[in-house]
Amino acid sequence: MPRGNRELIFPKHFDGKRFYNPTAQQASGLFNVLRWKLTSRPEASPDFVDDVKPRVPPKRIEGSGLRTTMVNHSTVLLQERRFNILTDPIWSERSSPLSWIGPRRHRKPGVELDNLPAIDAVLLSHNHYDHLDLPTLRQLAFAEKSTYVVPSGVGQLLRSKNIGPVHELDWGEHCSFPGFTVHCVPAYHFSSRSVSDRNKTLWCGYVIETEDRLVYFAADTGFGPHFAQIREKFGSPELALLPIGAYEPRWFMGPVHLAPEEAVQAHKILGVRTSIAIHHGTFALADDAIDTPRRRLSECGKPDSFLVLANGEYVETGI
Repeated sequence: MPRGNRELIFPKHFDGKRFYNPTAQQASGLFNVLRWKLTSRPEASPDFVDDVKPRVPPKRIEGSGLRTTMVNHSTVLLQERRFNILTDPIWSERSSPLSWIGPRRHRKPGVELDNLPAIDAVLLSHNHYDHLDLPTLRQLAFAEKSTYVVPSGVGQLLRSKNIGPVHELDWGEHCSFPGFTVHCVPAYHFSSRSVSDRNKTLWCGYVIETEDRLVYFAADTGFGPHFAQIREKFGSPELALLPIGAYEPRWFMGPVHLAPEEAVQAHKILGVRTSIAIHHGTFALADDAIDTPRRRLSECGKPDSFLVLANGEYVETGI
């Protein structure tokens, strides 16, 4: 597989106290959060959509292919002969620090937690509750000994909950496993789990590299030059997981979440063979309803190689 320019250095993104998005608009502050909440006109989502048929994925994959199963939201199970990898796992009923308040799920997961195969690596992109769900991580850690890959500063939280082992990475750093390497790459987003810790930990995407394929997990991100930088550094991925949801209103969400048409643009910039839409269909986190991103993606001229999978659906690539 041809590789890119490995000497490319990602831009500075830490001022000594807090992380930031280089050469880009930063996430809105508290004033704009209040403005959004006071003026919000969210589209209505159904209370619950009972259209998911959970699947039982294989324990391991043989052969040369890559099997990608959409679980829910940004939780994806990636399987090939060298690994079982899980991204940003959430099985909780709510995306919240509390079990009785906060965004509730509108669809069930496409794979039951007890039916997961043994997971070699869990990739966590940042510390927001819909991406770092401690109840789910505790269950995973109790069931098996996976390795957790997290951006700078996030490891402390996991270690405090006896979740590990943990590899903590900055943009441009990597960790190696038998048969594959995980690279930490830029995303344009922000971090916080409370009002006092904003941007004290990093956010990121990941590139998974083997001897014959690249997989890119974009996680949460706004649009920016990092897509071109990632292609220049690594080459074009075989598969990309690109977010399409929680994008309205644009004045507020634009710096940190892709709109569907921006995801299509990122797909083209990356030169990716197949993209799969994530960050939609399960939790209503912004003014767009849970199924609006899927419809808008179809309306904005997405290529056939940009797929939208229902929870529980899978696709096999690279065979």
